[in-house]
Amino acid sequence: MFAFSSSRLSLNKIVSPFVSNAQLGILPFHSLFVIRSLSSGVSFNLSDHTVTVSFLMNSCGLTLKSAQSVSKKIGFNTLERPDSVLRLLREHGFTNSHISKIVKIRPNVLLRHPERTILPKLEFLRSIGVSRSDLSVIVSQNPELLNRSIKQNLIPQYHILKSILASDEKVIKCLKRLLKSSIVQSQNDFFANLSLLRDLGIPQSSISLLVTYNPFIVCLKAFNFAEGVKKVIKTGFDPSKSAFVRALQVLLGMTQKTWEHKIEVFRRWGLSEDEISSIFRKNPLCMALSEKNIMCSMNFLVGKIGWQPAAVARVPVVLCYGLETWIMPRCSVIRVLLLKGLIKADVPLSTALNSSKRTS
Repeated sequence: MFAFSSSRLSLNKIVSPFVSNAQLGILPFHSLFVIRSLSSGVSFNLSDHTVTVSFLMNSCGLTLKSAQSVSKKIGFNTLERPDSVLRLLREHGFTNSHISKIVKIRPNVLLRHPERTILPKLEFLRSIGVSRSDLSVIVSQNPELLNRSIKQNLIPQYHILKSILASDEKVIKCLKRLLKSSIVQSQNDFFANLSLLRDLGIPQSSISLLVTYNPFIVCLKAFNFAEGVKKVIKTGFDPSKSAFVRALQVLLGMTQKTWEHKIEVFRRWGLSEDEISSIFRKNPLCMALSEKNIMCSMNFLVGKIGWQPAAVARVPVVLCYGLETWIMPRCSVIRVLLLKGLIKADVPLSTALNSSKRTS
């Protein structure tokens, strides 16, 4: 019982900022502000916390709310190291926006040694052809690159991608889209997924397209990836055609709940399951459109132009065109031409909307 009471008393001495020096005996005043994280074991005082929040706002561009949130994950009582990190990043073309994004996602980057830890990774990326502007984009979208080993992660990842994509240009495009994924850390699934695609007879050009523009999909767990492949095959896509990987990108790029919601959006227009499946087969990207885009386009095409929903389903590519930048202007032109008798009334609207955007 006495031990328990003593423990409670000691804890109160640590966390209560309202106990006077007299009550604490010989403890100095600054000890009142010691905060100890039981989960991380990290200690810092209140003045350090204030310095951290102030630095995150003034030097990293974070809002007060973001700075307070980030300060729970990181703290420093000297600005020498974080200042050096920011100076290095800015020397390599990182803007305040890039730095803010990095710090929000991986604040511990501020405590890395700039010359020994960060600089070699920036130099390696530059050595494979990453431009100054692309460098800041790649790192700010995937700041974990600065935390991982260059020898065990970044360099092996480059060689894996190079072996598949062949050119540094495509590797760089892939890195710009890799986001939080790490091919090295998920390489067992990555290679298993590639093997599955090759076994199905999918052309290398299609595989290269998928890895370049949607690398995170190829990093998915092998089981989930295989299930997605089965669904795409069941829908009727030919693995030898490029549309197969586009369908795979769309299907695996959203959750099952989101997929079902998209189907429900099309159902609102009275479309059957077969018609919705047909939309996906003819143009997989239609299922990746937001609910707002689908509804606005359908409202215009069905409500104002007078198309039947089934007619839209037969040429679903029109849903992918910009409503205000493409569909509405062309419909206005067609209306004028009809009124002037310059075109026949029986010219299918789909033909006008689907005509090439290039002029000869």
